[in-house]
This record gives sequence, structure tokens and C-alpha cells, in this order.
Amino acid sequence: MADLKTKIGAYDRATRTVPVTFTSGAIVHDRRVNAVLNDDGRYDQAATQARVAQVALGVAHKIAVGAIAAQPATPDEDA
Repeated sequence: MADLKTKIGAYDRATRTVPVTFTSGAIVHDRRVNAVLNDDGRYDQAATQARVAQVALGVAHKIAVGAIAAQPATPDEDA
């Protein structure tokens, strides 16, 4: 399997999540990941990056077993 790349978006204070795009070859998987907050309730970017890395392990496994796959082309994309 190709290397899994992650792109973390901006922290959403309302949902306490970050949007993450996981990409492996033609497979693109978007999901929100719970952000890590420090003791005073502020967003902890470094700890959130570590959490995303942990989530990425699960995403990579799901890709490997076929639970996450590339989306089929829509009719507009075939033209």
C-alpha cells in the first residue's frame, strides 16, 4: 500500500474537532477527528497531531482490508 498522507485543517471550536484528509494513492478519505484540549481548555495542536497519527493507523488498516476504497467515478467525471 502507498504511504498514507494526512492533511489537518483548522480547529473548529464549536465541535472541538479538526477536519482531516487521509490520502493513499487514489483513495481520499475525509473525516473529523476530536481535537485534544489542554487542562485550561485550549486547543493543543501537538497533541492533536499525535491523535491524528493514531487515527491514521486505523484508516491505513481499513484501506488495507478494503473497508475504505476509492470512490467510483461519477458520470460527469467519465466524460
